[in-house]
Amino acid sequence: MEHTLPFDYAAIERILPHRYPFLLVDRIIEFEPDKRIVGVKNVSLNERYLAHRPGQRPVLPPTILTEAVAQVGAIMILAKPENREKLIYFMGIERVRYRRPVHPGDVVVIEASVRRLRSRMGMLRGVARVEGRIVVEGQMTFALGPLAPLDPNNPALQA
Repeated sequence: MEHTLPFDYAAIERILPHRYPFLLVDRIIEFEPDKRIVGVKNVSLNERYLAHRPGQRPVLPPTILTEAVAQVGAIMILAKPENREKLIYFMGIERVRYRRPVHPGDVVVIEASVRRLRSRMGMLRGVARVEGRIVVEGQMTFALGPLAPLDPNNPALQA
C-alpha cells in the first residue's frame, strides 16, 4: 500500500486499529519514513472526554493529548510494509511536560520524530503545538508485537 499525503481519516484507519471515539488523529500532513511524521488533531466541543467545569472553558485532558501524540508516532511505525501485520504497544513515557491547556476549536499539530528504532522496539520524541506554541512534549517508548487473531470461542467477544 503506497501512502500519498495528506493521509485522511480513512487512510489513517487503514493503518491504525483504533476507531471512533478512540482514534484521535484527523490527518497526516508530513511523513518521512523512519524519521518524522506530522499529524493534526482538531479539537471539537462535542468530544465526550473534554473536562467541563462550571464557569470555565472545556479542556482536553492531558492523557488524551498524550494518546494523540502516541497515535501519530504509531502511524509512522505501522505504515511500514513489514509492520502491517503487527500491533504497536505503548511501553512508557519520559520527560513529558504539559505546557498549556488545549480547548475546543484548537488545531493541534503533532510532530513525532524517531530517537531510536530497532526491529521490535523504539523511542519517539513527540511535540504538540497549538498556534505554534508547545502544549505537550516528551519521549515515548514502544514495542511491536504480532497481530493476535480473534478467538471465536472467547466469551468476551460474544454479544
